[in-house]
Amino acid sequence: MRNKVIPYNPKLKQLARQLRKNSTLPEVLLWQNIKQRAYGVQFHRQVPMLNYIVDFYCHEIGLAIEIDDNSHDHSFLYDAKRQGELEVYDVKFLRFSNEEVKKNMFSILLVIEETVKELME
Repeated sequence: MRNKVIPYNPKLKQLARQLRKNSTLPEVLLWQNIKQRAYGVQFHRQVPMLNYIVDFYCHEIGLAIEIDDNSHDHSFLYDAKRQGELEVYDVKFLRFSNEEVKKNMFSILLVIEETVKELME
């Protein structure tokens, strides 16, 4: 297992705390299913990495999970840039929309389970 910690801007720590306290409904719904080593690995919420914050991250296998939400006011280009910079550190991304999380949780959990299994090999 990698258990790789990605360097981050310390100024983001406070913002990450605020984001954890003010999670969106899709973030809460997904967190309820992946917390407490549900898939044999530990996910963390709102993790600072480089100059960004990812919704969920597992240090053990280098997996980031993002829930794309219009209220975060992120553009596609911003997300692509951020993902590209983090992939240099061997971070693998899974992206889901708010609607997918709300309406297709079972499918999302299957994708997460399969990805965790692949990354643990």
